[in-house]
Amino acid sequence: MSSTSSADDVAAPPAAAAPAAAGRKVWDLPVRIVHWALVAGVLASYVTSRIGPEYFRLHLAAGYLVTVLVAFRLLWGLFGTRHARFANFVRGPRAVLAHARRWLSGEPARHAGHNPLGAWMVLALLAGLAVQAGTGLFANDEIFNVGPLYGWVSDSLSLTLTAIHQWLFNALAVAIAVHVLAVLAHRLLSREQLVRALWTGRKPADAVPADQAIGSSRLGVALLLLAIVLAALTALVLLAPDASLSSFDS
Repeated sequence: MSSTSSADDVAAPPAAAAPAAAGRKVWDLPVRIVHWALVAGVLASYVTSRIGPEYFRLHLAAGYLVTVLVAFRLLWGLFGTRHARFANFVRGPRAVLAHARRWLSGEPARHAGHNPLGAWMVLALLAGLAVQAGTGLFANDEIFNVGPLYGWVSDSLSLTLTAIHQWLFNALAVAIAVHVLAVLAHRLLSREQLVRALWTGRKPADAVPADQAIGSSRLGVALLLLAIVLAALTALVLLAPDASLSSFDS
């Protein structure tokens, strides 16, 4: 998909051109909501998985939240605003190495959206969360709790998916820790306030050329994509066969 801006992405004339002090808008509202909601969803998933099986319904709710958010973000990477689209920020190994060398040399390049290295972390986290949430839908605890799609698979396959679900969270925890450390490093070494940008949607004007600022969050498109994701997940859950832990009933 071309990274050429659509009419919705191009910064509007003077009225939408924010003063340099306020910065220019690069992160749309859906990207920001998904980011912070994923933080809450992952944290809730972890806590509810540790405090006991009686909180399984809360764990399931957190899992649904993560599933919907990740599915939406993947679609938004195709149909969203300029800096949300994968085609706009995912670069090959050469660009990644060049960015890393410049950053380590103390002369990091500024990017309106994700930098080439951060882009691959975004993809890795989305892929990991997609697998984590997806396997959880088929998992079971070998006692009485089962995922909503457990009925679609055999007990043995469910156990395999459960093992992946449990192991992958540890890998995700490491990846999230690396992500947080990278954000802190950018703040300390490059003076980039990435957290603030993902809260306000804006970056300093000297890092964002006027023609790369966005003028709209394309909320109509976002709501349509969200409705599609919710409808698909609801259909899968409602159509799933009744779940029972038949292998463990003896």
